[in-house]
Amino acid sequence: MAQHDPADARRLDEHALDAVLRRLARRPEPPWLHGEIARRMAERLAVVRLQPQRVLDWWSFLGASRAVLQQAYPKAQIVAVEPTTVLAERSRRLQRAPWWSPRRAPGVMLEHDEPGEPAQLVWANMMLHAVKDPPALMARWQRALAADGFVMFSCLGPDTLRELRDLYAALGWPAPMAPLVDMHDLGDMLGQAGFADPVMDQETLTLHWASPQALIEELRSLGGNVATDRAAGLRTPRWRAALEEALRARAAPDGRIAMRFEIAYGHAFKALPRMRTDAPTTVSLEEMRSLVRSGRRS
Repeated sequence: MAQHDPADARRLDEHALDAVLRRLARRPEPPWLHGEIARRMAERLAVVRLQPQRVLDWWSFLGASRAVLQQAYPKAQIVAVEPTTVLAERSRRLQRAPWWSPRRAPGVMLEHDEPGEPAQLVWANMMLHAVKDPPALMARWQRALAADGFVMFSCLGPDTLRELRDLYAALGWPAPMAPLVDMHDLGDMLGQAGFADPVMDQETLTLHWASPQALIEELRSLGGNVATDRAAGLRTPRWRAALEEALRARAAPDGRIAMRFEIAYGHAFKALPRMRTDAPTTVSLEEMRSLVRSGRRS
């Protein structure tokens, strides 16, 4: 397996990202777009016959996926995995399972906690584009999965908000967002992390807003600019007015403003242990049980 080069890490401002996560944790609901993508991604679960007993819902609150996961796997233990203690506490408050329900415990864990019992599914909806080191995270997913487990994720692709990036460039402003990773590169990262049979695809959604103010508020609800080369300091009211005017100039005849979002989807299976006949091979009891349960492939 190819070694991960730390130089491959994305250029994200971790302090800015922490601030964005704190702000989003205070919102009454996760982004509606994340909920829509969760619904679309859940439709793809039909291609996998495995019925997970344990699911790790990565960045659970912002992923807005708990309802669709409970519907897809009503008997599974769904564990919310959160990037910060604030979001972890919020997920604990949102859990409504009775005290006697097996789905209640362990319930919530932090992203860097030890996962404990292996999971059959790692689900990561609309969060990978906010990660500084995707290969390292994929390697962690691989370690958290049982031998018959799989990962399914979605994230923003590089064609997202091309219209806004073109507008910023035309005005001579720094980019409004950090660069995004192409889905083919994400597929290569899955293979390097030890996953088998990676499948990647994408779709483009075009969203419309009635005013520049509505568009800006919507984008703010999705996150923020965490690029290391973004403009330093606070923006002024004059700058905000210039942005609104530039957006209004790009509106359609009906007054609505359109922006594209590229959504990349991926799933892959944890590669089964390779048995060698010329040397002893050690397989854990849990992996042996997973291999017995798995009828997916020889």
